[in-house]
Amino acid sequence: MKNIKYLIAISALFVATSCEEYIDTENISEKSLDTFYKTPTDIDEAMAGVYNAIYTVNIHSEEQMAANLMDNMMLGGGGADDKTAKWVDNFEDPTEDTYRDLWTQSYKGIARANAIIERTPVANFNTYFTTPAEAEAFKKQAIGEALFMRAFFYFRMAKFFGGVPLITTFEGDRKVPRSTYTETYAQIAADLKLAIETMPATPVTSIPTSSYGHANKWVAEAYLARVYLYYTGYMTNIEKQATETLPLAGGGSLSATDVAGYLNDCIANSGHALVSDFRNLWPYSYLNIAAGETVLPWADTENLSWAGQDGLAPTFGTGNKESMFVQRFSFGDWGWSNGNIYTNRLALFNSIRGQSLVPFGEGWGWCTVNPKLWGNWADADPRKKGSILQVGQADQRTDGYAAGKGDHETGFFNKKYTSVQYPTAAGANVGMFVQLYDWSNTDMQLMHAQDFILMRYADVLLMHSEITKTATGMNAVRQRAGGLPPVGYSLAALKEERLHELAFEGLHWFDLVRWGDVETAFNDPIPVNNSGTAANYTAKYRTETKGLVPIPETEIRLANGDYNQNPGW
Repeated sequence: MKNIKYLIAISALFVATSCEEYIDTENISEKSLDTFYKTPTDIDEAMAGVYNAIYTVNIHSEEQMAANLMDNMMLGGGGADDKTAKWVDNFEDPTEDTYRDLWTQSYKGIARANAIIERTPVANFNTYFTTPAEAEAFKKQAIGEALFMRAFFYFRMAKFFGGVPLITTFEGDRKVPRSTYTETYAQIAADLKLAIETMPATPVTSIPTSSYGHANKWVAEAYLARVYLYYTGYMTNIEKQATETLPLAGGGSLSATDVAGYLNDCIANSGHALVSDFRNLWPYSYLNIAAGETVLPWADTENLSWAGQDGLAPTFGTGNKESMFVQRFSFGDWGWSNGNIYTNRLALFNSIRGQSLVPFGEGWGWCTVNPKLWGNWADADPRKKGSILQVGQADQRTDGYAAGKGDHETGFFNKKYTSVQYPTAAGANVGMFVQLYDWSNTDMQLMHAQDFILMRYADVLLMHSEITKTATGMNAVRQRAGGLPPVGYSLAALKEERLHELAFEGLHWFDLVRWGDVETAFNDPIPVNNSGTAANYTAKYRTETKGLVPIPETEIRLANGDYNQNPGW
């Protein structure tokens, strides 16, 4: 790593291009760490830069895509030329820098968050607000939000890479070695705890709110529980160092009781709630209303109504108070330098390969669904058809599906994040979000503006059950799913509930790892169709990797001996 500084003048934001590398650039905007962060507008612009670092150029560096490809309930898929997806699914590294964008973008976000954390406390915003109390509330939200986002980026990296270099000040030394797994999680936990203590406890009273897509106290509480479960599970089941506490940087730790207390606060005071029907979380439930015809007979019969996002469906249902923290997406254009990184590529890459149906559009056919999930899932659970798109079925409007267009075809696709489309008045099939936003470019690769839900309230309830070993939260989720009967708490029941409620949301892979189930989850041969040829496929998880991906080779070279590669790579 080189200890040199980097200024982006156009955005007037300080960012780190990577942990290891800063570049000296002329400050043509006349904004610096000393002159910027002086007004609430400065802070809002800087915070936008923090959130921008969530997006990655390389598809394999998108957290949800990487996690789904490694999950045992999803396969590589794609076409004959989509070798990288198959390699990742088979725990091979396609290139030496497969996950480098995840690494570098995370450090950009961390550097930007560090600047906000350092400069906001000393800024005077009193003249921009009616009262000093309002100015102070703004500062606390900004500082807490930046603390959360720093934790978010370190957690994103730690889940994939393990221990990483910790840089917690903007001017901090970049030439530092990787911290240990425990040290990394201690920093994440400390940031989340301080974020919870700093941000105002403002309940969610309406959807959408003016801060839609931003983190708040309740999101931080939920993420602290996710971090607790992942750390204690990983240390116990992968590292074989049993623990029930989450350490804090600077000393101390959090117990299960402590974390349950944060979840209790979130449940009692956040204002978040489950939507009325699980299927109303996903855009396909809007189509039977929007098209003016019955495009999904089973959905129409059951009166589904999309809960919406960002006010897009204000007249349908009561709004979406379940989505707590989301990655916002919009559209792109091939003439833009950022290409299509701001469109939901999970929806694009997971959609049916090589054919455009109505209401389900075309995509690359990655992450085909393991038929074992469909076969073991009770038909009485509406989440089965609500999560899995079964092809060749008239009641799903997939009877026009033609097999043989891709590899690892199983007859099942991810229905939550898939391309959705319906006819325009002129008779052309156009993506749902293109019509809702009145966007002009209808390119099938650029039309996916569906939010990716990073945290939703159902997970809060499930984590509460797992941490407290009680069935209340789990049964609330089951009741919402369609009146499924209550069950007593057991870890086995909890595992099944998480699989069915959160399938394809980028979480099941990490559940397998932290429970220690990953070592036995990849043994079953799966019947597939590879571009028209029947075959059997078995993914081969390698236990020596300990559930981690390789550190980017470029980062190892630039670190000049400070980093060691992860085991198995």
